Amino acid sequence: MAVYTEVNDEELERFLKRYAIGELMSFKGIAEGVENTNYMLHTTKGSFILTLYEKRVDTADLPFFLGLMEHLAGRGVSCPLPVRDRDGNNLNELCGRTAALITFLEGFCIRRPQAVHCAELGDALARFHLAGDGFALARPNALGPSGWPPLFQSFADQADDVANGLHDEIAAEIGWLSRNWPRALPDGIIHADLFPDNVFFIADKLSGVIDFYFACNDFLSYDLAICLNAWCFEADYSFNVTKARALLKAYGEVRALTDAERAAMPVLARGAALRFLLTRCYDWLNTPPGAIVRPHDPVAYLRRLRFHQRVSSIAEYGYETS
Repeated sequence: MAVYTEVNDEELERFLKRYAIGELMSFKGIAEGVENTNYMLHTTKGSFILTLYEKRVDTADLPFFLGLMEHLAGRGVSCPLPVRDRDGNNLNELCGRTAALITFLEGFCIRRPQAVHCAELGDALARFHLAGDGFALARPNALGPSGWPPLFQSFADQADDVANGLHDEIAAEIGWLSRNWPRALPDGIIHADLFPDNVFFIADKLSGVIDFYFACNDFLSYDLAICLNAWCFEADYSFNVTKARALLKAYGEVRALTDAERAAMPVLARGAALRFLLTRCYDWLNTPPGAIVRPHDPVAYLRRLRFHQRVSSIAEYGYETS
């Protein structure tokens, strides 16, 4: 989440007249994240997030994202809900951008997750995967293996400005993954961006998940690999096997991994690390001037990728057979 588009008081007041959410009391930009413009709104009837969708988000995908939130909430997943206006619409326009109003989810992000939080995440992720079954819409993963080469080419001539030798390292990894990526694993709806800042807790209990704007159809275990990368490395880039063990164990107690998924986990983890290395490089080199946003350091995912390249079995991530 970030602020790229400034909204003035008059424009916001006109927009909010479409909704039965009471009188506006305050609004403030949210600086975290990199994708869309977000504001926190407080009205006489509650708190809401206003999202203006920026260029990276294809507005044709928005019915998928918003419909998925409604589907998951109906299946017991704690997540924000789109607010429909007086005419039943959950999308409108504000400042030349497609915009949506979303309910506010109580809780806070854990900046330094511990094993207990990783266990909560594993349980919630498995339930998310099961709840996504039966959702009527589908969306291919634009940032899956087929999307990595063109994304890389968009900044390839600047890659070595991020880290010396990075161009050749990324090119070699894309080639290796194209030859070794699994072809047939259980698939369904995945979140695809379940970082700690997209998961809320109250005390040590997970209270909900947010930010569904990368959700798509892909291998379910790839979502788990993304979480291994996002939750189980320390600030010094070391891998915390205790956290990973808690994550994998809690996930497996709700949805057991197949033999093929277990065998593929090191490859999936490499792919997840590459995916975020690529997008972080792109953002690092292309953040718009004046944006109230701090791009993430790509080197953190380069170090993760190098770790996974040395892993040969899911057991090295702490997975225990029952």
